[in-house]
Amino acid sequence: MSLLVPLYVHPTEDPAAWHRLIQTAGRHTYGVVLNPANGPGEHPDPSFTAAARALRKGGARLLGYVDTDYGVRPRAEVAADLRRHQEWYAVDGCFLDRVTATPHALPACRRLVRTLRKLGAGTLVLNHGMHPAPGYAKLADLTVTFEGHWSTYVSVFSRPSWAMRLPPERLCHLVYGVPEALVPLAVRTARERGAGISGPVTGGLPNPWAELTPALTGTDQ
Repeated sequence: MSLLVPLYVHPTEDPAAWHRLIQTAGRHTYGVVLNPANGPGEHPDPSFTAAARALRKGGARLLGYVDTDYGVRPRAEVAADLRRHQEWYAVDGCFLDRVTATPHALPACRRLVRTLRKLGAGTLVLNHGMHPAPGYAKLADLTVTFEGHWSTYVSVFSRPSWAMRLPPERLCHLVYGVPEALVPLAVRTARERGAGISGPVTGGLPNPWAELTPALTGTDQ
């Protein structure tokens, strides 16, 4: 099982979820996305510092959440967010959210990725939430090509030929609104559709990622 886990709830609000994540993340996840304040925030958060330390001790890969606002945010701001994540939470890389998907924006994204790599981002995840122009996948260690509701995932999903040629470990599907009993099916469906990494959750908008995925809570103790 290889899960990408964005857990967007403060450790003091749901300590049980964070405890479970700390106990299992090193064995069952591709990475854990740390998101203290829609990014690193303005100051270190002691609760996230402690959680990050425990996750690292357990062998988990840590990814700092950084919003690109579909290319609107200046590259320097994005880089500054990564630096804060690195300094405060010792992340291994970053999860770039709301990444552009169009061909004309690819050069700017390429420059951004180059900057982040130079800053020491060992793992870069690009979350387009859809299949982007094929050149984007060459920039990332992991490309999120679907983010959406389970009903959409099972009814209208399709993938282009370039995605079929990529190794499964390079692609990820993030699906929310999954009935709890169908979470194992969601993991299998992602694999069948060429995504070796997935992150099915039962929650819905506005923040589906406020709860830990049942795919992880059902693993061995």
